[in-house]
Formats: sequence, structure tokens, C-alpha cells
Amino acid sequence: MKRSRGDAGKTSPPIRKAAGWLGPVVVIAVVAVLAIIARPTDQSTAPAAGTAGSQQENPFAELARRAPGDPVALGEPDAPVVVIEYADFQCPFCGKHARETAPRLIREYVDRGLVRIEWRDLPYLGDESRAAASAARAAAAQGRFWEFHDALYAKQRRVNSGALNDAALRDIASRLGLDLARFDADRASAVTREAIDRDQREAASMGLTGTPAFIVGDTPIIGAQPYEAFKQAIDEQLDAP
Repeated sequence: MKRSRGDAGKTSPPIRKAAGWLGPVVVIAVVAVLAIIARPTDQSTAPAAGTAGSQQENPFAELARRAPGDPVALGEPDAPVVVIEYADFQCPFCGKHARETAPRLIREYVDRGLVRIEWRDLPYLGDESRAAASAARAAAAQGRFWEFHDALYAKQRRVNSGALNDAALRDIASRLGLDLARFDADRASAVTREAIDRDQREAASMGLTGTPAFIVGDTPIIGAQPYEAFKQAIDEQLDAP
């Protein structure tokens, strides 16, 4: 997929857990909102100029990192709308989104400077999920995260079947032309481990336990929803005064 460039595992649960998680959209969305609103504010730190009002209106505003040069983000740091995606590389519904919905979102919004997509790791399906997340982060260190992402989601694989074992991950890295010695070192590093752990803590703070989950500006979207659901949420925020 052509894209514009912007700046310890447990035994896996059955796949039906991921599928069943798509149902309680409203409940999980409410939990997410309440979890963020309930966070105590730091009274000793004054908000940056021009940010106080927007953060009060949008309880998810603090989640967007907007870091220039972030290798696991697509689009401009100052894009009007940030879409945050929490995903697992073994999740079949994440794969469905990656193959069917994301390309159109990138073409119609990211490439036009209207949306930024920020990736978050939520490898909850088991050992190979965590290994794949680490490998993708190692690819990111060489500027190839999204190519590795696409290779992982290119086809559906059985969960924790060995399809994403060490040899398979190194094969993808080799086919992408990565420095394998650096790839191996980076995926085992403390920096990679902490980056994944940080994403998981963020998801846990909102009560997110499955994938995919998205925060589209100030709107939670749970599950592999069709393109139209994302378009509606994005357009409403682009049209807001």
C-alpha cells in the first residue's frame, strides 16, 4: 500500500473474544470518556496558551502525541484531526481494517493533510502478538514501520500458530531489506519494550481490552467499522466551528 509519510505474552484467548468485543460499542465508549475525564489535573502546571479550552471540550485531546518524525504515525503533526488506533497484529478485525478501510482513509484524508493516524500497540492475543509488535517497532527504528505493518496484515493467520514466530518475522525484515542485526537488537531492547508497555497502559487507563479501537478526534469508534463510520466522525470534526 502506498502511503504518505508524516512526521510477555500469555496463552492466547479464543478469537471469538476479539469478535465479541465489537458489540458493546456504547458501553465501552462511555467507559473511555469517563476514564479520561476522571483523571486528576495537575493544578501546579498551567495549561499552554490556547489549549485549555480545546482540552475541556475534547477529553481525548491529551492522547494525541503529534510528535514530529514519529515513525509509527502517518500524516502531518498539525493535521486538524488525529485518529488514534489501538491494534494487535494477530487480530483478524485489525487486519480487516488495515486491508479494507485504512487505504481509503489515507488516500482521502491523510494524503490531503486533513488527518493524522497515530498507531498504538495493544498486543493482547498472546506471545506472537507481542513478538510482532516488537518486530514492527524494530522496523520503525529503520523507518519501515508501515511496510512491516502491511506485511503483517497482508493475510489472515491463525493466532499463535507459529505464523508470526521468530523466523517469520525475520523473513519479513529480510524481504524489506532491513539490517537484520540491528532489527534483532532493537526488537529486544528496553526502548521497544517500554514503547509497547506505554501504549498498553494508555489503553488500560480507558478500559480498552480488545482491538481494534479508535479515537477519531473526540469520537470513540470500536471495532472494524466501515469506512462510512470514520468518514462521518472525521467530517463532523472538520466542519465544526
